[in-house]
Amino acid sequence: MKEKQEFIYYITGESREIVENSPFLEALKKRDLEVLFMTDPIDEYAVQQLKDFDGKKLVCITKEGLDLGLDEEEKKKFEEVKAQFDGLTKKIKEILGDKVEKVEVSNAMVDSPCQLVTNEFGWSANMERIMKAQAMGASGQAAYMKAKKTMQLNPEHNIVKELQKKFAADASDKTVKDLVWLLFETSLLVSGFNLEDPGKFSGRIHKLIKLGLSIFEDEEDAEDAADVDDDADLPELENEDQSAMEEVD
Repeated sequence: MKEKQEFIYYITGESREIVENSPFLEALKKRDLEVLFMTDPIDEYAVQQLKDFDGKKLVCITKEGLDLGLDEEEKKKFEEVKAQFDGLTKKIKEILGDKVEKVEVSNAMVDSPCQLVTNEFGWSANMERIMKAQAMGASGQAAYMKAKKTMQLNPEHNIVKELQKKFAADASDKTVKDLVWLLFETSLLVSGFNLEDPGKFSGRIHKLIKLGLSIFEDEEDAEDAADVDDDADLPELENEDQSAMEEVD
């Protein structure tokens, strides 16, 4: 590890491949900070007891409160950015409800629009997975085993910026709400959690696929309805003339 690095950053996960592609690494890679990969289940138990090593504190990058070593100028600039997204974070929290403990803006991402972190002193997503596997189907413990999640948004990402514009234009837009849920569910997957309702997630994905293929199931119905309305608007005089002509024939 480089001498200038203040903390020992680490990430736990099911495999090396999974943690290597994690969005949690983006900001640390950008700052050229090294991260320790922990992919053995026993690692989760070990780091609960091992708080520091060789005078350096161990920091889990999948939990909130990540310190990236920003200088005062960077911190001040980021606080200004956070203030600009207060309305968006509150609206997303209203939509997601108790699915997340809170929604906040974070500088821990570069390419990803959002991610889910857990409480600093709680379980990580990987620990939640391990404990659920050990419970052997004990459904009564399911609520206890859920980690408290915080949704973090990347203020520099185009998706987040566009969402802010959409909510400003129409806060009740159902399509935008569906996109918020889709963002939440995709961030569940990339952050190491399991989907609670895969059926709803697949339904939202199918809607996007249909949109990409220009499939509009209600289009024909809408055209039929328009035809009916047009017929209803015809002048009565024409109908009377037509009836008269039929009688002559």
